[in-house]
Amino acid sequence: MVAARQAVVDFVAPYCANEVEEVDIFVALQEALANAVLHGCGNDPAKTIQCSAVIEPAAFVITIRDPGQGFDVDAIRCDGDADTNFSTHGRGICLMRSVMDEVTYRRGGSEVELRKVRGRARFSPEQSASHSKMSS
Repeated sequence: MVAARQAVVDFVAPYCANEVEEVDIFVALQEALANAVLHGCGNDPAKTIQCSAVIEPAAFVITIRDPGQGFDVDAIRCDGDADTNFSTHGRGICLMRSVMDEVTYRRGGSEVELRKVRGRARFSPEQSASHSKMSS
């Protein structure tokens, strides 16, 4: 999983407008792949996960498909301003929704499409500057 994640990040990174955009994609990709491995494949190394990444003029689109049964997408609640979820499952989905512009499930939940609009930072320039200073 680490090699696949890194290959996608290496592919999209040169096209990211800033580090925040790159980290958002990394976090959502990590969560989606972890869900596919754990829930879709049941941690079975013999099962295969498909992952594709496309850079469109307006957005990054990453699709992950696993061989699992899927799940009830409507059962996942991301309530509150910070999308806090205190249940035992679904926190990764809430996290993906918080950093991506669109998170769409297909095939009964066994395929997820992550879409991030290019060049749209989650922080204003002032917040980005203070965020950069905090992480130095």
